[in-house]
This record gives sequence, structure tokens and C-alpha cells, in this order.
Amino acid sequence: MIRAWQVKREPPARYVACSARFPFALSAVQHRRKHLARSRPTLVLLPLISMALAAQTFALQTRPFAPVFSDTAVAIENQRRRLLSPDAEERRDAVMRLGALERSDAARAAAIALDDREAKVRAAAASAVLALPADEAARLLIPLLRDRDEFVRLETAYALGRTKSQLAVEPLIESLLRDRRHGVRAAAAVALGEIGDGRATAALIQSLNRRFRGGGIFGLFGRSEPENEFVRRAAARSLGQIGQREAVPALIDVLADRRSPDDLRREAARALGLIGDPRAEPALRALLTARDPYLATAAREALNRLKSSDSLSERRR
Repeated sequence: MIRAWQVKREPPARYVACSARFPFALSAVQHRRKHLARSRPTLVLLPLISMALAAQTFALQTRPFAPVFSDTAVAIENQRRRLLSPDAEERRDAVMRLGALERSDAARAAAIALDDREAKVRAAAASAVLALPADEAARLLIPLLRDRDEFVRLETAYALGRTKSQLAVEPLIESLLRDRRHGVRAAAAVALGEIGDGRATAALIQSLNRRFRGGGIFGLFGRSEPENEFVRRAAARSLGQIGQREAVPALIDVLADRRSPDDLRREAARALGLIGDPRAEPALRALLTARDPYLATAAREALNRLKSSDSLSERRR
């Protein structure tokens, strides 16, 4: 009696007949069947293994970034707590650290310091809120143009220029014309040039032409004092940045006035080169032989700009 396990182990008759003629064929077929039997589970698990590897790769790629965001949030919260310190120097340091992050959430945390009782903290906060959208930062900064401290007003004017917000044009014009401190007026002139709005042209021309300011209380009476030359230089440079042609006559008058300081005349020459109006060419050519070599160089560069702008306009025609 043949046992069941012997029956199962005996090969079929066709394999036996085939093995007599081709001894290697049967072994090859059996090897193939064994290989398929062993590899079938691998084929089933292959998609699962691929999915697991992909998930692990994604986790490795995102893992380094997760602590950065959490650490930044913790750092902002730590600096926010330091803003409540009774030490003014610690509050100022916290404001500067928040501004260095250059993030909107950090800037909003620093905005609290705009109302700080110490002037140096308010001045630091003026630059710390610049990571906010331009108009939002301008709305926060504009009230500080009327701060009682000169340094705060000065830093605020510079910060408003960096926002380039159109909302800051009118308040900066008011500071340029009415602030009693020449440092603040100069900062307002610089800021108006950075914004580049044509509405500031008339006020800048007025500052450029103003050689004296009224003294006394609110400038209503008393002795007049010379206008600060840095204010006039800043006005001339900003007129060139804005580029309005209505500023050309005032700038030419500055070039022709030999009593004007050479620094101011250099800025006027550069501004005329930026504006590119051909009316300035005779006044600029007259300065090519000036005693001040830097003034002559500025006039030569301005003339080159005029030539390049003329050639560009001819090509466009």
C-alpha cells in the first residue's frame, strides 16, 4: 500500500518521461516553481514596504523644520515676557531681538513697546515693527512723529521711509516743514525720497530754497537762524529720487549760487542727472571746470546720464 506522502512526492509521469531525455529541464522547472513560491509573499508586501519607506522619508525631511517653528514661537513668547520687565534696558533688548526675527508675529509683539515710558525703548520699537505689512506699520508709527522726544521722532521718520507706505507722505511733509529739530526734518526729507511720492515735491523744494528759519517761540518772532545744510542736502537728494521735472529750476538755482556749499551743489547735480531734464545741461557744463574736483565729477556724471536718457528717448521714438 502506497502511503499518501509518497504519492504526493512522486513527480507526474510527463516530468519523468521528460527527465530521461532532458535531465536538466525538470530541475529547471522545479527550481522556477520553488522560486515563485518563495517570491509570492514578497510581491504582495512590496507596495506596503514602499509606502512605509515613503512615509519614513517624509518624516525625516520634515523633522528638522518642526523644532524651528516651535523654537521661534517660544523665543517670541520669551521676549514678550521681557517687555514687562521694570528694567528699561532689558525691554529695549527684547524689542531689538523681536525685530531681528523679521517676522510679523514678532513685530506685533514688539508693537506694544511703541507706548513704552522710556524713549529709547520707543525708538527701538520703531524699527522692530517693520516686518508688518507697509500700511499696518505706517499706522502704528505715524503717531510717534509727534512724540515729545527728538530721537524717537527721528527714528520714526526713518522707519516710515523704509515702509514706503503712501499713508506716511502727508505726516512726513508736516514734520519736514514744522518740526523744530533739524535732525527730524532731515530724516523726514530722506524718508520722503525713499517713498518717492510726487506729493512731497513742493515741500522738498521749499526746504531746499529755505536758507533761514524763524527763531523764537514757534518761529513767530525772534532772530532767524540758518537752515541746516544737511536738511537741504537731503531735500536735494530726495528730489532726484522722486524725479519730478518741476524741481529742476530750484536745483539749477542751487548749482548757480556760488554761496551754496559744495556738498549741496554736488547733491543738486546728482539730482538733476537722475531727473534727466535737458534744461539742466548748461548749468552742469559750467561746473566741469569747478575748483572742487568732486563737484566737477558729479556734474560730468550727471551730463552722462542726460546723454543716455536722450539716446533712450530717441530709440523709443
